[in-house]
Amino acid sequence: MRIAVAGGTGRLGRHLVDVLTEAGHDAAPLARATGVDVVTGEGLAEALKGADVLVDAATGPSPDRDEAAAFFRAAVANLRRAGAEAGVERVVVVSIIGVDRLTTGYGAAKLDQERAWLDGPLPVRILRSDLFHEFVEPMMGWGRQGDVVHLPRSVRQPVAVRAVAETAAELATAPDGPPLLEVAGPRVENVVDLAALVLAHRGDPARVEGVSDPADPDSVLYEAGRILPGPDAVIAGPAFADWLSSGAA
Repeated sequence: MRIAVAGGTGRLGRHLVDVLTEAGHDAAPLARATGVDVVTGEGLAEALKGADVLVDAATGPSPDRDEAAAFFRAAVANLRRAGAEAGVERVVVVSIIGVDRLTTGYGAAKLDQERAWLDGPLPVRILRSDLFHEFVEPMMGWGRQGDVVHLPRSVRQPVAVRAVAETAAELATAPDGPPLLEVAGPRVENVVDLAALVLAHRGDPARVEGVSDPADPDSVLYEAGRILPGPDAVIAGPAFADWLSSGAA
């Protein structure tokens, strides 16, 4: 199959392209680095020629809801139009577990993205993922002040990005598939504890302080452990500690 991957050079997209290629598919990464701009539409028509499936793994440039929503509106409109003109059979959209319960920030914008795809003419399958293992360390960098790392007390079921890519590849290539699927790792964890593991693994003497934001309803949900995968989710290893010690990080 020929499978186009929007965001194909990103944190998830590059793994997805690798997984699809290793399985014998023709995987085409769509990104500015490959001459394709999903916001302006530049290069999309040519890149989608002959594509059987389109995977939307593109990520917005900002955590701000309005900025992220503007990105997704433009990207979905262009991808949807070009995909329909190219005769794409179906679309797989990579999203976030719990977006139907989130009301602020990037998560709410991802729900807008899902709805925009579902309102279009192409058959859509949605894959909602929990927090990537690979995203913990960037979060630590954003919240670091000297020797203190400030992180939200967020309860998640984190998953390795390679496992998400493998699940997305299966969903993209299966003749029949569920309209909505979740994927998560094998253990429920607090992000504060994950950061402490990273510091210990790196030999970094910094300490982690958990923070709360009672004014943010989404933060309250995450801290209470109310944004977790459902019983039908795909559970894919390794757990965070095993992934970290394996050298995959």
